[in-house]
Amino acid sequence: MNKHKTWIVFAKELADALRDRRTLLRILVPALLMGPLLLAALSGLIASLEERAERRELMAVGLEHAPTLQNFIERQTYTLKAAPADYEAQLRATRLLEPVLVVPKDFEARLLAGEAPTVEIVSDSANQRAAAGVGAMQRLLMGFNNERAALNMALRGVSTQLLQPVDVEERDLAGTQARAARLTSIIPMFIIMAVLYGALSAALDSTAGERERGSLEPLLMNPAPHGAIVAGKWGAVALMGMAVALLSSLSFVPAQWLIRSDSLQAMFQFGMGEVLAFWLLQIPLAAGLSGLLMALAIRSKTFKEAQASSTLIVTVVSLMPMVSLLNPGGDAAWYLWVPGLAQNTLMLAVLKGEALRWEQVAPGVITGLVITAGALAYVARSMRAAVAR
Repeated sequence: MNKHKTWIVFAKELADALRDRRTLLRILVPALLMGPLLLAALSGLIASLEERAERRELMAVGLEHAPTLQNFIERQTYTLKAAPADYEAQLRATRLLEPVLVVPKDFEARLLAGEAPTVEIVSDSANQRAAAGVGAMQRLLMGFNNERAALNMALRGVSTQLLQPVDVEERDLAGTQARAARLTSIIPMFIIMAVLYGALSAALDSTAGERERGSLEPLLMNPAPHGAIVAGKWGAVALMGMAVALLSSLSFVPAQWLIRSDSLQAMFQFGMGEVLAFWLLQIPLAAGLSGLLMALAIRSKTFKEAQASSTLIVTVVSLMPMVSLLNPGGDAAWYLWVPGLAQNTLMLAVLKGEALRWEQVAPGVITGLVITAGALAYVARSMRAAVAR
């Protein structure tokens, strides 16, 4: 009998949530557009960086004073461009998106005298596009240094092999998906926020919203147990959060067609397997967040007051994925016990193509169950107190 009443409340709350089409569209439209917009913006940035690397252009000041260096750069198939007179101001204002090589007037004279002339690579670390080109310019100048050193040693009859007594080979252990995950690590955060915002409106409306409309007290006067009423409301709220999370995950599948970067398109693999894994990982989070939001809202007298109270949960959950970025020591075992942070860690593992183990998933499930049980018990007790008054 209690299960039947729970299903009645569940159906009623779900119908109420779906009936408010304006609010529903405000939630669903961003969820559906999230994948295409995010991947389009990310691939556009990567494609522009790749295009700049293919152009092989170098911006310099005073390179006419260094014909030897200019000859080397041109032999590397680079196109030289003169920097504007106010290049420093343009770099600070992010109007100039390339670093500038500054060559002193005495470059060639000091080089011929056997001294080491100083050149500057001028950039602005706040100008990310310009800072991204510093590494390529440094490697180019390192190549010039190696060539000059080899020529000087050859003229003196010294073997150039002394310059490289050790052969160094790089071996990258990261797979294709793991390299792509470095670029797409922001995706899990958007999925987590989709769960939160999907459950937020339904949670506040089913508690504080009904109290403000005056429909909560008549509902509690029904002979149905308060536990059945709470379970029905919570089920509808959690389902809304899971539905929005599923739509957000699905949006990344067709969004792959919009990727403009060939390298990112080759590395990023997001199919129905990843969608299912993401969705299953959100179940404990959706359950716990739905209960917490209802627990905060049940004590609020108005919908606006409930919205203000929920900002704490929104803030904490949105900051959770940042913990892994700010911790230089790598992922810690306690991450898996923190709601939001656990899901972010596990979804990143899925993006890297790693197989999840039960001992990784269990802490998040246990935490979600504990939070859900505690929050729903509090909501049921608050409802009984409201009837007693």
